[in-house]
Amino acid sequence: MWTEENNKLQRSFQFKNFSEAFAFMARVALAAEKMNHHPDWSNIYNKVDIKLYTHDAGNTVTEKDRKLAKVIDGIVG
Repeated sequence: MWTEENNKLQRSFQFKNFSEAFAFMARVALAAEKMNHHPDWSNIYNKVDIKLYTHDAGNTVTEKDRKLAKVIDGIVG
């Protein structure tokens, strides 16, 4: 579940292994590129942490972030 904290939408995802985590990141990267809106994220082994916020809007959460969050939710299933 996404939480909004410190002007960021945040969520952590956990997968079976690094390969699944990396495949998820690749799918998110393609979707984000299409939307021209890119996540702030990190990956350690099977865990991916994502923060969404809009730089052009003063580093706050905007509708762009909410739309990307929905797309990411669709990717993870």
